[in-house]
Amino acid sequence: MRYAILADIHSNLAALKEVLEDIRKKGGVDEIWCLGDIVGYGPQPAECINLLREYNTVCISGNHDLGAVGKLDLNFFNPMAAEACRWTAGQLNPADIRYLEDLPKLIQKGDFYLVHGSPRDPSLEYVMSTSIAERNFSYFDTRFCLVGHTHVPMAFKEEDKKYAAVSLLPGIGLVLGSSRMIINPGAVGQPRDGDPRASYGIYDSEGKIFRVYRVPYDIRATQDRMMQAGLPIHLVTRLEQGK
Repeated sequence: MRYAILADIHSNLAALKEVLEDIRKKGGVDEIWCLGDIVGYGPQPAECINLLREYNTVCISGNHDLGAVGKLDLNFFNPMAAEACRWTAGQLNPADIRYLEDLPKLIQKGDFYLVHGSPRDPSLEYVMSTSIAERNFSYFDTRFCLVGHTHVPMAFKEEDKKYAAVSLLPGIGLVLGSSRMIINPGAVGQPRDGDPRASYGIYDSEGKIFRVYRVPYDIRATQDRMMQAGLPIHLVTRLEQGK
């Protein structure tokens, strides 16, 4: 079985389409696992929801999904993110709202625990360092945990009570063996690692290999739509900077 791991689409339809096309070119997958934040920041939230629903997708909620439907107080967001949440809410029809409202905060799929932020705090905590990862390993019982939220592809390994960060380079396979791991595929719609290309992962259960891929997309098209929508200018410019 092959699984595509997507996170932090953030209403960026152009990026999502290119990722889905790249998956097709790589032979397709049996299922898509979406780690939350389908919406927020970007200009086409409803279109991203509808496109994902055309596929065999398992999805959990992210903080922006919750914020857009009133299930997370906007005081938890910075002013620009909160403004984008309010704008997003106005773009959703009742079916879109129900879909986001019904998303679970976590799901277990075999050896994988799927969550947006962290096992300890599914909606808000960022797993950005070895010390934070170490504190989170006790909050899930599976061998592996998939997270999003940071917008940076990265993995953390637990082995013999020792903890280490593992870089995820595009196309380079990460063998998932006996060590427990927390894995982040990076962001489809708003990368923050200095590389503006969309980031996602594919897991092959037969070979037990996880790979991150980077995909260029039409950033200018997304930026133009954001400008037309009147979204904060910083959210527009950061797309081309990848941060």
